Amino acid sequence: MKKSSLLIALCASLVSTQAMAGNPTRSGSAGANELLINPWVRTASWSEGNTANVSGLESTYGNIAGLAFCKGFNVGVSNAQWMVGSGVKINALSMASKTANGVLALHVSNYNYGDIEVTTEQLPDGGAGTYSPAATVLGVAYSEAFTENIFGGVNIKMYNSTVANVSATGVCFDAGVQYVAGKNRDIRFGITLRNIGPSFGYKGDGLAVVMQAPWNTYSNTYDVRSQNFELPTQLAMGVSKEFKLADKQHLTLAGNFISNSFKKDQLTLGLEYAFHKSFYVRGSYASFDNREDGLRTETLAGPAMGFTFKSNAGGDSRFALDYAYRLTNSAFGGVHTVGVSLEL
Repeated sequence: MKKSSLLIALCASLVSTQAMAGNPTRSGSAGANELLINPWVRTASWSEGNTANVSGLESTYGNIAGLAFCKGFNVGVSNAQWMVGSGVKINALSMASKTANGVLALHVSNYNYGDIEVTTEQLPDGGAGTYSPAATVLGVAYSEAFTENIFGGVNIKMYNSTVANVSATGVCFDAGVQYVAGKNRDIRFGITLRNIGPSFGYKGDGLAVVMQAPWNTYSNTYDVRSQNFELPTQLAMGVSKEFKLADKQHLTLAGNFISNSFKKDQLTLGLEYAFHKSFYVRGSYASFDNREDGLRTETLAGPAMGFTFKSNAGGDSRFALDYAYRLTNSAFGGVHTVGVSLEL
């Protein structure tokens, strides 16, 4: 109980730093925005509205407290076609294993932006080759049940971004808590803080500039310093309620609020139907606080949907296939995400 109180106190103290969050006038001024992109399937179909009820491997993004619900060894992979038409692909891998007191997980996400033509003043239309921007998030996480009702965890992440011959590397962490209540343990509350860490910036040979010395007597190479950027911190709070139906069926209703430091706040409502713990279908709707400018500027506003098939894989093992589609408020063709996982 002492450890749970410490973790809750940590979250409460960090919440106080988010009091002025949700400032759309700061949009675009943060870096490492890949930390805000969810690579997992079920969380995509929830429109990231499952802070209270996320569990298993997807907790490495949604709310690390949910990792404590893993049993045995779990492994999962996913692929997201991000903003179809943009050519951006996201691949994620996560592994989790039960330990003496909790659950330990390793996870990695890779964001591939494809090949981009190199342009210069002499070749404005390209022809000088290509470069391939990419970003990677590598993390280690730990979560455990502090009591029968309180679950909490910490997720430490290393972020790396490479663009041509410059790169940026930094470290941040997430902390989260879930509380299970109700006579039938069918009510859940969740809170998580994501992407807490120091500022950092880009470095590399790409920032070198060749300039002429006075009177053009010779040239010299100068290193230009890049401005450090802040991380896109988020505070997410959610609640969910499960309704049991006849013949091993149930509905789960979830509501969620995300306070963003560098863009508009998000409010999400989602519903999931489960049949015999073998088939799940879910849908959700995300809206953003547009009161500041009266404009719908967030691309991922609107509905999302998805499903999960689970089957026995021998003994107590379970295999799952997931798919999600999230509509986009833009000229792009939405976000398709597919994944598979195995519970041993």
